[in-house]
Amino acid sequence: MGKGASLFYWFLKWVAIGPLLRVVFRPQVEGSQHVPEEGPAILASNHLSYADWLFMPLTLARRVTFVAKAEYFTTPGIKGWFQKQFFSGAGQVPIDRSSGSAAEGALSSATRILGEGDLFGIYPEGTRSHDGKLYRGKTGVARLALETGVPVIPVAVVGTDVVAPPGKTFGSFTRPVVRFGKPLDFSRYAGMENDRYILRSITDEIMYEIMRLSGQEYVDMYAGRAKEESKRLEAEAKALAAGQADGQAGSITPPDGDEQTKKAS
Repeated sequence: MGKGASLFYWFLKWVAIGPLLRVVFRPQVEGSQHVPEEGPAILASNHLSYADWLFMPLTLARRVTFVAKAEYFTTPGIKGWFQKQFFSGAGQVPIDRSSGSAAEGALSSATRILGEGDLFGIYPEGTRSHDGKLYRGKTGVARLALETGVPVIPVAVVGTDVVAPPGKTFGSFTRPVVRFGKPLDFSRYAGMENDRYILRSITDEIMYEIMRLSGQEYVDMYAGRAKEESKRLEAEAKALAAGQADGQAGSITPPDGDEQTKKAS
């Protein structure tokens, strides 16, 4: 990350956004001593809200870097320039698409960040939880840990889904809590990053620690699939309700003119 971006990150965190968030929401932090004062580490967190990447780094003195869509950094025009400056300054870097896929690009970017001795933030679930539950982690975090040899620090962010619920810009006031767990060392699996069973075992261990810190209900299903299933069930429920309403409306048939005439006579 360039000097200009680093200065802008410092400005956003300590001069602009940071003080405002601290005064308004007064976020609480637990276990920050588990995060090293220097050197690389992976911060693996649950993902309840788009506000997670604002509150979690706010509780640490060190910069935390995430990867973001490349489109945030390549949009043309003045709007694109401000967008690029904001995301760069807020501790996000574009996914390296030179490898062809987003997953491999994110891994490549993360490896470079950790290689520079920085903290890298990742959401193993891959997307925000739509219902507050903790979902199955993807194995990219395990592969990253084995390929870089750095520790994984489980993180639980609680309350951000109240501040900024899924699908809404703002919800209600609460004090978000950020909990950092003890570093997890997976050096015993060195050289086994291509073993899918090892990757799954490591990922499940990380997710268990996140669950323990957050208190969330765990669902052994990927969050993306769970969202699709929820939308499907919601659509089916609406269609069923609409069908029942049409059926009830069709069953109420007013008497025809002849019947009315007979009754009147």
